[in-house]
Amino acid sequence: MVLERLQQMASHLTGQVAQHHPFDPLSTDEIAAAVAIVRKEHADLFFNAVTLWEPRKEDMLKWQSSPDTAPKPRRVADVVAIGRGSKVYDGLVDLNEGRIVQWELTEGVQPLITMEDLQIVESVVRKDAKVIEQCGILGIPESDMHKVYCDPWTIGFDERFGSGVRLQQALMYYRPHPDDCQYTYPLDFCPIYNSDTQEIVHIDIPKVRRQLNQAPPINYHAEAIEKEGGFRKDIKPINITQPEGVSFSIDGRTLKWQNWSVHIGFNYREGIVLSNITFNDKGNVRPVFWRMSLAEMVVPYGNPERPHQRKHAFDLGEYGGGYMTNSLALGCDCKGAIHYMDAAFVNRAGDPQTIKNAICIHEEDAGILFKHTDFRDESCTVTRARKLLISHVFTAANYEYCVYWILHQDGTIQLEIKLTGILNTYAMYPGESAAPWGTEVYPGVNAHNHQHLFCLRVDPNIDGQANTIFQVDAVAGEAPVGSEENFYGNAFYAKKTKLDTMATGMSDYDGSTSRTWEMANTNKLNPYSKKPVSYKLVSREVPPLLPKEGSLVWKRAGFARHAVHVTKYDDEQLHPAGRHVPQTSGEPSAGLPAWIAANPTASLDNTDVVLWHTFGLTHFPSPEDYPVMPAEPMTVLLRPRNFFTQNPCMDVPPSYSSTPSQIAEGKTGIRGIVDNLSRLAFGGKVGEKGGSGDCGCN
Repeated sequence: MVLERLQQMASHLTGQVAQHHPFDPLSTDEIAAAVAIVRKEHADLFFNAVTLWEPRKEDMLKWQSSPDTAPKPRRVADVVAIGRGSKVYDGLVDLNEGRIVQWELTEGVQPLITMEDLQIVESVVRKDAKVIEQCGILGIPESDMHKVYCDPWTIGFDERFGSGVRLQQALMYYRPHPDDCQYTYPLDFCPIYNSDTQEIVHIDIPKVRRQLNQAPPINYHAEAIEKEGGFRKDIKPINITQPEGVSFSIDGRTLKWQNWSVHIGFNYREGIVLSNITFNDKGNVRPVFWRMSLAEMVVPYGNPERPHQRKHAFDLGEYGGGYMTNSLALGCDCKGAIHYMDAAFVNRAGDPQTIKNAICIHEEDAGILFKHTDFRDESCTVTRARKLLISHVFTAANYEYCVYWILHQDGTIQLEIKLTGILNTYAMYPGESAAPWGTEVYPGVNAHNHQHLFCLRVDPNIDGQANTIFQVDAVAGEAPVGSEENFYGNAFYAKKTKLDTMATGMSDYDGSTSRTWEMANTNKLNPYSKKPVSYKLVSREVPPLLPKEGSLVWKRAGFARHAVHVTKYDDEQLHPAGRHVPQTSGEPSAGLPAWIAANPTASLDNTDVVLWHTFGLTHFPSPEDYPVMPAEPMTVLLRPRNFFTQNPCMDVPPSYSSTPSQIAEGKTGIRGIVDNLSRLAFGGKVGEKGGSGDCGCN
């Protein structure tokens, strides 16, 4: 009966999907329809993913340029399914026609691990006789197995098992009490779980055993803090209100705000996807970026002892940033006047699932936008900025990643990521030193050194598709001191190096030259500067991949070998570590290295290109990071350079503005206003030894 209902739904939806924008994520009805269509021909399958197969760029451009005459791109579902024996199937389902248009068995790969996959493992390890035996060796009686927990990771890659069987590794922990933090009580062994048969097939046991930690619990929830002395009493509330409503509008999933227009997509893997990003430059709507997303990340850990070499999580490619997304809550994750968007996914059985409030959209004050005071007469103009945030938060086992796409009034786009959550921990024996591969952050708790390396995919559309990428370095003039060209030796300039082919289109970060990268349209020059219109990538948190060349991580995470890679656009190239990441060996390296090797001489000059930027941080843990980490932010900026003919936010209303003439006529200057506002903050009266306090510059 259920299958019949889904098939009827699929039949009903055929030809009935025209109301969707082509970039909109699949709705729950569309997911159900795609599953029903697949079930007609392939009954005995589990579903790993059903998501939008994004329209080809060429088709989208034709439709956008002539929506009344060009055909609207079809609604197509991209399906990943798993059969018995860890068989993996990739398919495409045309929802307009109600049929499978592509279906193939993909050999030698494993798709990502879903939240359902993760949740099954814990119940299995608690009942496994060999796991129970190992827990007993560490001092945990069988009667306490309900206190044993695990973080089930993908196995990464282990040469003993290969890629033919779908495996997970269980990082083991203990909780003395249900409310205690499990990461204070890590266990020293690691079971290997077969997802197909749902059984433990092997256990990695260290040569030197580490007994269960005997330290008292250290917790972070409110009840625990109250028992330890309570919370601070000197924090006054900050209220954020917008009594006249928000300054943005949303039509379907297209957002318009402060000259910006952007389509907001979402998928199970990348999370938020921003598409068709334009800026209204005084009535001229100019394309800026075609598509942007957080495409991949890797978290390599630095302990060389087995089995820790397997700990290098590709949190997007192996688990899915969308699948792990939180439902956001007003006043906690977001404050102010909020617009939320939900996210729809498929579960293992093929049923649509919804994460409520997966995306948060809101405005925030952003401090000073611009200001100048004339020191001669107190004349001053100061304008406050605001920013618009499009955000989601996902939990990857122990870590939280808060992802903020931020639009600014001056034409800047910012990606900010905040890292919080809990350190991944490992057991210690009495007297053991965690150095040099980790830090003892609490008695008996070893937190290993690791990196968080994110890969940003940017498809530039700077006044059109024909773009060129330049590496830009601040360098001293080459001519020696005393020469005619550089007599006083003070010359310096921006040296630009074109990244001109796939084989040479890669670049490392260099802080000594303040290195940035420009995405330029060399066909269009700024009328004032005579330089190509461009956007500049500014990123200064760019550590190198520390695992050595030839290491397992280096081979699997080819995108992280350089700060920037540039490739010629290809509709199929979305995932820089490959489409299916779990259990890849890196031989050959999938994703970016394979694409470059396949077409090394392809020109990147004045054509449709994609810039891939790897950034992040290297984390040497400390006690301040435990039991829960204060959020650590990192940021990437995409800033207009020679794109506009003047400051593009001159029309933002100022908070205060006066001219020298107005000051000369005796009107109040900024100094008196500042005095009054300072008094107001501490309960004083307006007008005491100053002018009126009504300028609104607060």
